[in-house]
Amino acid sequence: MLAQEIMQQIQSGQRSPREVVEHYLQRIEQLEPHIRAFIRLNPQALHEAQTVEERLAGGENLPLAGVPVAVKDNICTQDIETTCGSKMLASFVPPYSATVVQKLRRAGAIVIAKANMDEFAMGSSTEYSAFGPTRNPWDLERVPGGTSGGSAAAVAADMVPVALGTDTGGSVRQPAALCGVYGFKPTYGRISRYGVVATASSLDQVGTLARSVEDLALLTDVVSGYDRKDSTSLEAVPQFAKALKVPVQGMTIGIVKEALAVGNSPGVLEALERFRIVMEGQGVRFVEVSIPTLQYALAAYYIVNTAEISSNLARYDGTLYGLRVSAEDGIATMMQSREHGFGPEVQRRVLMGTFVLSSGYYDAYYGKALRARAKLKADLDDGFTQADLLLTPTSPFPAFRFGEKTSDPLSMYLADIDTVAVNLAGAPAMSIPAGFEGGLPVGVQLIGKPLQDEQIFTVAHAFEQATERAFARVARLNL
Repeated sequence: MLAQEIMQQIQSGQRSPREVVEHYLQRIEQLEPHIRAFIRLNPQALHEAQTVEERLAGGENLPLAGVPVAVKDNICTQDIETTCGSKMLASFVPPYSATVVQKLRRAGAIVIAKANMDEFAMGSSTEYSAFGPTRNPWDLERVPGGTSGGSAAAVAADMVPVALGTDTGGSVRQPAALCGVYGFKPTYGRISRYGVVATASSLDQVGTLARSVEDLALLTDVVSGYDRKDSTSLEAVPQFAKALKVPVQGMTIGIVKEALAVGNSPGVLEALERFRIVMEGQGVRFVEVSIPTLQYALAAYYIVNTAEISSNLARYDGTLYGLRVSAEDGIATMMQSREHGFGPEVQRRVLMGTFVLSSGYYDAYYGKALRARAKLKADLDDGFTQADLLLTPTSPFPAFRFGEKTSDPLSMYLADIDTVAVNLAGAPAMSIPAGFEGGLPVGVQLIGKPLQDEQIFTVAHAFEQATERAFARVARLNL
């Protein structure tokens, strides 16, 4: 079901919030052993559904009344473990909820589960979770993408109608493309990061996933907005649902030529061409746009990303919270705790980040990456003088098989080649389901001007309507 359908059924009295939650818990019980989208269920979900019923009976206006939501496991939930997919935080229970979780509950949504993820949001396949990998519901032998693979797989299999993820370099959009759902990363600051466990603070952003643009807009409206607890939060009023009613005729979309140069599979190229043809039929004009520094985005991203990871993860030292492995002295305790608490990808990125920040290498690597980041943002701003939105693939290929890239970290990093520039620039972007290749979904990416996120929803909705929702479907599992 879609979130809109659930709300209509609840408002008409056809179903109660408790009945909706019971339905999804039964579906999760059936599918979860095969997909493993979740780290844990919320034991209070049925009680929360009963509370929503009472609030509705009391006359409250709840924009997400009774809608089950999955929340990525690096977003704090009071009294429910938040592990970041890591042994380091396997028993951590936050004393508070993230702002986005508070907003969900105020709107009547029910957090039904915490979604699986690559450990500390590092990876592109959800193979790096300490609790085991999530499987793509379109093909259980393939990855769902990462790091929000649990959220994307859960939505694709209709284990929840909508979900929250986080996007550091494409971690909402890339799994959305590989699982055939919509995934949105907003302008940096439009959704509060308070209560989100930091990976790379200047890149991280909470994102939303759904199987329809209308559901995506509804969810994004609820969780967006200024938050005084987040110093990076922006005072921009969310108007995503209103954007769906804006006509697209006369808009210009720039096709980024550097993103089409090499490496894209035939199905991805077909999806881009289909998107162009459909939207031209809706009165949208397409032009070619060059972003010269796009070729440096991946290198700059992984330097900035690992540097900030090295700094942020220094707090996990076996003393204050998290895993503690006692040893003969403080230094040995810290080393043993980090060795046993962090998986191989986290250790690799911490080492890389420590190196690029070290004396003698800071200017050679980190300083240059910051300059490349600034030039990339300037090039994107220049691109937006020629077009309202920019178009690229989301991923250069559909979902790959388990183990195909884990033995070669550089190959895994290349899976993010189309998405990392958006995070470096702080711009908004969405992955839109636009086709299939070999029975696997592929997506295209629309990039917007900072603080003009709603334009992306306008175009995505027009494409969805013109194609009669042909591409964001519930995955048919071969069980």
